[in-house]
Amino acid sequence: MRFTDFDVNPRELSPLNLAFIGDCVYEMLVRESLVCAANRPVNDLHRESVKFVSAAAQTEAYKKIEPLLTEEETAVFKRGRNAKVGHSPKSATDAQYHTATGLEALFGWLYLTEQPERIKEIFSIINNNEKENNNEL
Repeated sequence: MRFTDFDVNPRELSPLNLAFIGDCVYEMLVRESLVCAANRPVNDLHRESVKFVSAAAQTEAYKKIEPLLTEEETAVFKRGRNAKVGHSPKSATDAQYHTATGLEALFGWLYLTEQPERIKEIFSIINNNEKENNNEL
């Protein structure tokens, strides 16, 4: 499901454009999971969400799904990971930042190619692994 009716071919977008929209998709999944898990103050929700959308956390998330990705999904991830971002991250290594960008590009591509079930499937794997590790997601 898309929110707009704009006609776009995700295969023609730059990997950083895919990551731009994917960052939003991923954060929405994290926020929805936290809100549905418990009714709590917004400051607490924000503090918890930051733990899951950091480059380091997204790098760990990618490690969990890497073996389950299709060839095409892996190619999209690699395009995002290898994109020249033009700056250095403050709170992560360059490798973590690039991996997080790849993960976001993957979620952006899945969203723009209208694959909500695959988004849910991949995020569920990440989310279930987080729960097993005693995190609140």
